[in-house]
Amino acid sequence: MKTSFLVRHILLSFLVLAPLLTLAQNGNKTNRPSPPANASGKIGDALVTIEYSSPSVKNRKVWGELVPYGKVWRAGANEATTIEFSQDVQIEGRHLAKGKYSLYTIPGETNWTVIFNKATGQWGTEYDERRDALRVSVKPRKAAKMHERLTYVVAKNGILLRWENLELPVKIK
Repeated sequence: MKTSFLVRHILLSFLVLAPLLTLAQNGNKTNRPSPPANASGKIGDALVTIEYSSPSVKNRKVWGELVPYGKVWRAGANEATTIEFSQDVQIEGRHLAKGKYSLYTIPGETNWTVIFNKATGQWGTEYDERRDALRVSVKPRKAAKMHERLTYVVAKNGILLRWENLELPVKIK
C-alpha cells in the first residue's frame, strides 16, 4: 500500500514537472545548433549593438547554396538579426535614425543589399519590405581565413559580417 502511494506521488510529480522542464529548456537558447551571440562597440559617439544567432558552416557551401543569392536572408539564424544605434548614423553615406532595426541582406556574388528594417522580434525571414528604413549596396570580399561560425564585428569605421570564406564590410559614421 505504501509503495503504490509513493509510486503515485512520484508519477504525479513527474507529470506536473515534465512540461515545466520542457518549457524552461525551450527558453534556453544556448542549446541551439546556432547559439545566440552579440557584438557591440562604439562607432564615433554611437553605441552599436548587434544580436544574432551564429550558425556553423558544418562542411556546407554557404554562399549561393545554404544562403541563396538574390533572396532575402535574416543575416543569421533563428530570429532575425537586430542592430541598434544609440545615435543617428550615416551608413554607406546615407542617414539612418537612432533605434533598433532588423538586419537583412540580399546576397549576390559581387554585390549585396543590406537592409535595415523597422520591424523587430520576428522569426526567420518574416520580412516586410514596406517596413524598410534603409537599403544600401555593399561589396563582399574574400576573408583572410575561413570562419566556421557566423560572426559580427563592430569596428571604428563600421560593422563586418564574417562567415565561411567571406567578409561583408558596411561603412558607418
